[in-house]
Amino acid sequence: MILPIVAYGDPVLRKETEEIDANYPDLKQLIADMFETMYHSKGVGLAAPQIGLPIRLFIVDAAGFNEDGEAPELEGFKRVFINPIIIEEKGKEWKFEEGCLSIPGIREEVSRKPELTIEYYNEKFELVEEKLDGLGARVVQHEYDHIEGILFVDKINPLKKQLIKSRLNAITKGEIKVGYRMKFPLLKNKSL
Repeated sequence: MILPIVAYGDPVLRKETEEIDANYPDLKQLIADMFETMYHSKGVGLAAPQIGLPIRLFIVDAAGFNEDGEAPELEGFKRVFINPIIIEEKGKEWKFEEGCLSIPGIREEVSRKPELTIEYYNEKFELVEEKLDGLGARVVQHEYDHIEGILFVDKINPLKKQLIKSRLNAITKGEIKVGYRMKFPLLKNKSL
């Protein structure tokens, strides 16, 4: 089932998320719905807060970054991250333009470290420790920020953030057009 994406300004995007266990209600269906929602929205990652759930869960499928064949390491990079913890981030920060399904139409350069080590449970609730680098690490860092209540616009230059303030307010009010269902905080929880 395709779920509405929660728009910028909704408090759930800033909430502290809670860990879940293998008995979380309908977890398998939730993960399937998140992938369906992400693909429908043409995203490469989706975190549970973006569908209104303050839990430590996100998914990624970064194969979309390899459409032109320039990122073969991302082919098949599809993961479910449950209760993840970033153990280490290292390397010289590099800038890359990021966007977000909860903040449609806005893309800005964000600096992140190129390597990370992360521990998480997969969809079978098996504990995994994985080292990632490059775009794969970046996608995971972006989604991990969501479960920490951080958005990519929090990491941009304050002047740039001021310049996009009116566009962010328009998103909160639902004054945008997108090709997927969204839930806007200032429209009394109506989704379009």
